[in-house]
Amino acid sequence: MLNVGLTGGIASGKSTVASMLQEKGAYLIDFDEIAHYVEEPGRPAWKAIVENFGSNILDEDGAINRARLGAIVFQDKEKLAILNHIVHPHVISEWQRRINDLERTKPDGICLSDIPLLIEGKFQRLFEVVVLVYISSDEQIERMMNRNGCSREDALLRLASQMPIDEKIPYADIIINNQGSVERTREIVNQVWEELLKRRIPT
Repeated sequence: MLNVGLTGGIASGKSTVASMLQEKGAYLIDFDEIAHYVEEPGRPAWKAIVENFGSNILDEDGAINRARLGAIVFQDKEKLAILNHIVHPHVISEWQRRINDLERTKPDGICLSDIPLLIEGKFQRLFEVVVLVYISSDEQIERMMNRNGCSREDALLRLASQMPIDEKIPYADIIINNQGSVERTREIVNQVWEELLKRRIPT
């Protein structure tokens, strides 16, 4: 099985590219979905987050209110580091379990792991191929403002919580430029899929 890591930056269109690759036949593991899973009420990550950030980040049903938590950590890099230190080990453990299941059941497949902080977390070693979805930082800001309805100041704060996207380029094996039309992105994804098929090791 070919183990591929997909990353990008906030509002870079990574989820769109992931969906296109999934349509081509990739098996998708979404780190954001895993993060939601390990942060469900009562799970160890949930307990540690509440202990560190307080019960005021919870909704009435006990679920973590991600907007409230985000408002705290995106303005304080130390608090963001604490959150990542809590969540990442649980996410990696669940990811490894899912990877092992796929390797048993789909040994000739292509597994795509969608990881926003792949490079920041130094997870490159976990993958045979790293794919970066790229748009300029200016475009990231515009898309965040349009998508989330946030101010430029809020968009800049969120952008500052990640490594600048231009600094991620040297870590990528394949770059998908997503600044054009959806049709152009699909053309690039089709080419990338053919490249991934070539890199897949037959079993």
